[in-house]
This record gives sequence, structure tokens and C-alpha cells, in this order.
Amino acid sequence: MAYRSAMIASAIMYRLSQVVLCTIGLIAVASWLLLRDNASRSPLRWSVSILLPIIVAVRGMMKKSLDFSGAMLAILVGFVLTASSACFCTSLLTFFITSSLLTKWKGEEKRKLDPEFREGGQRNWIQVLCNGGVASVASLLYLHWSGMGERSMVWTTLDLPSLCAGSCLASLACCCGDTWASEVGSVLGKSPRLITTGRLVPRGTNGAISAIGLVCSFLGGAIVGLSYYITVILFLGAEMLYTQLPLVAVGGLCGLVGSLIDSLLGATLQFSGFSEEFGQVVTRPDHNVKHISGYDVLSNHGVNLLSALLTALLYVVAAGCVASWYN
Repeated sequence: MAYRSAMIASAIMYRLSQVVLCTIGLIAVASWLLLRDNASRSPLRWSVSILLPIIVAVRGMMKKSLDFSGAMLAILVGFVLTASSACFCTSLLTFFITSSLLTKWKGEEKRKLDPEFREGGQRNWIQVLCNGGVASVASLLYLHWSGMGERSMVWTTLDLPSLCAGSCLASLACCCGDTWASEVGSVLGKSPRLITTGRLVPRGTNGAISAIGLVCSFLGGAIVGLSYYITVILFLGAEMLYTQLPLVAVGGLCGLVGSLIDSLLGATLQFSGFSEEFGQVVTRPDHNVKHISGYDVLSNHGVNLLSALLTALLYVVAAGCVASWYN
């Protein structure tokens, strides 16, 4: 009885510490925004920025898309992105909702392929950080250079707020495209091949690609770009209808490129082996595991974070090349 009471107390303190850290983070970011001269002080924007992430996080826990730690960090990430721009908010929501639905799709079949599969795809704070960390940093840089509010993307010059906004879009499109590719490709993908050698490998192997997975990675990124595009039109007017249309293509390309980067990293820096005991692909070496590909350097979380970062950086390089071409 005493041991059980101690475990309960420890769990309560652990969750309380997460709430405290999340609250401190929210207060710190909010204070920084209030001290800026160009910060928007609209009560509506502040209310939405605080309440919407809380509602989505609570809903995510109820649907088992997030665990408690993931919900706490999701509130902070959601606040940063929503306070920065409604475009970032809708892009994040599109990624989270579609990815959560696809993760639950054919869950029993995925459980047979992945020993670490969890019901509803419950994301913890590490997964939230690795998928939303790059977007959060880009949003904070956007706030620094532009302040709170929506802006159209500038394609012809090196506009710093546009570069930050594009980096945020690129990282979210990368994560969404990779998730779509993984969740659909692992179930429907036929004859997946290792991206580095082209040889046939079992479904669920890190670094494996398939035709349907590549298509889904583009579509996943494109739907994030589409949500960004629609939000720009809604907030800035119909005159942006044509000038901002490239956002959809940018999202799709970032989803595809990000998924390919993720696959390349997974095939080289992430271990994949086939367990004879369990009859499925595993990510940890063992004496009864036959090596398929990769070295045991990065976890799946590390691969996700690095691919999102590299995709965002590649977007900046590409945007710089486009701007130079125009000038």
C-alpha cells in the first residue's frame, strides 16, 4: 500500500512539474511579446492563442492522439504558432488532425508491423518537440522580425519575415508528408525498396520507399500548403489569390523532399533489423535480429527532427536562389 501511494504521489508530482514548466513557458513567451513595441494587443488574438491550443490538446488526449506530456508541450507550441500567425496555426492543425487520423487508420495491421505502435498513435513530449520544434523556432524568429500578424509571402526579394514563415511551412509540410507516407505506405505500399540501394525490404523498414508513399508525401505537404494558402486569402483578401498560389506547390515539394531526407537518414543512421522471434522489423540490434540497414545512431525522433530542420534550411537556400534569379 505504501509503495502504491508513493508511485501515485510520484506520478502526480511528475505531471504537476510538466504543468508548471508549460505555464512558465507560456508566461515567458507572452511577456516577451507584450514588451515588444510592435506586438499586437488584440484581446481576440490573445484569447484564441491561449484557448485554442488548450482545447485541441485536451481533445487530443481524449482521442489518445497525445499523452499528458505531449499535450503540455503541444499547448506551448500551439500558443507560439497561433500568436505568430493564423497561417501557422491552420498549418499546424492540418498536420496534427490529418496525421492523427491516418495513424489510427488500420491500427491493428500496423501493430503487426511495428512493435512500438501505440493505440491512437499517442504522441509524447519528445514527438511533439521533434515535429513542432523547428516550426516553433521559425515562428519566434518571425515574431522578432515581423511581430504578430499575417503577411503575404514575398518571392522576389530576401524578405526575412517571409523566409521565417516559409521555414515554418516547410518544416510542418515535411513532418506531415513523412507521416502520410509512413502511415499509408506501411499498409498499402507494395514492394518497398531501400532508398540507398534499391533492394526489396520488408514493410516497416526505416528508409524504405514506395510509389504510393512518395505520392502521399507530396499530398501531405500540399494539404499543409493549401491550408496556409486559404488562411492567407481569408485574412488578406482575394487580391492574394494568384500571388500566393505557389504556397500549395511549396508545401507539396517540401513534403516530398522532407520525406526523402527522412528516408535517407533512416536508411543510414537508424537501425533496422528483422526479428525472427517476433516476425517483424525492429529498431534495436539484438542477437536474434538480422540486420537490414542502417547504424544505430539516431532514433526515429532524432530523424524526424533533423529532417524537418534540413527541409527548412533547404527552403531558405531555394528561396534565396529564386530571389537572386528575380534580381
